Order: sequence, then structure tokens, then C-alpha cells
Amino acid sequence: QVQLVESGGGLVQAGGSLRLSCAASGRTFSRYTMGWFRQAPGKEREFVATITWSGGSTYYPDSVKGRFTISRDNAKNTVDLQMNSLKPEDTAVYYCAASPLSHSVVVARQRISDFSSWGQGTQVTVSS
Repeated sequence: QVQLVESGGGLVQAGGSLRLSCAASGRTFSRYTMGWFRQAPGKEREFVATITWSGGSTYYPDSVKGRFTISRDNAKNTVDLQMNSLKPEDTAVYYCAASPLSHSVVVARQRISDFSSWGQGTQVTVSS
């Protein structure tokens, strides 16, 4: 498993941008499919973005497609989430997570439980 620590959350006005970063420890980081998730109060945790071990393929749900971009740097053991054109409904705690399964499997199954390692989360608040 890998240990994950998120950073970069905060308060931003609607239409603004934030960049979240996730630092991973462990020599096997490059073997994992990585993902960003979010959970708003009273709601279930949901997918935000996922990326293959190589960074060559990504997935976004319609709610963030075209506004959010996930990227990773295997040399630095980091995975980032660039969030643009933020909306109040993007307000949530954002989590970084790692899955030992292939990207195609986690995207097809859409199961939170496929991700075995999680960070502690970082709060993102978008004001209107």
C-alpha cells in the first residue's frame, strides 16, 4: 500500500481555481491507478477524476469534465488535481486514493471500494 497526504484546499470564489496535490510514499506508487474523490455533507463519496499508472489515460464524470484536470508525476510520487471554473456545488472534502486495479476496471466498475489507500482529505469551499 501507499500512504497519501493531500494539500492545497481552501476557500475560493465561484469561477476561481484551485490546485490540489497528493504526495505518496512508497516505492510502488507508479503501479497504482490514482484517483480524486469528494464528499459533500450528507452525500456519498463520488468520483472526481482517475488516471492510469502511466498518466496516459484519464476519466472524469460529466459534473467536472472540461473544468478539472488530473495529472501525475511518478518521479516525484505526486498526483495533482487542477480545478478551474469552480462552482458552489464543488464544495466538499476532496480525497486522494490509490487502487491496485487497472484504470479500465475501476472506471467500468465505479466502486469506491476498489481504492484501497486513502488520504485524510482536504476541504474545498466555493463561495457564491
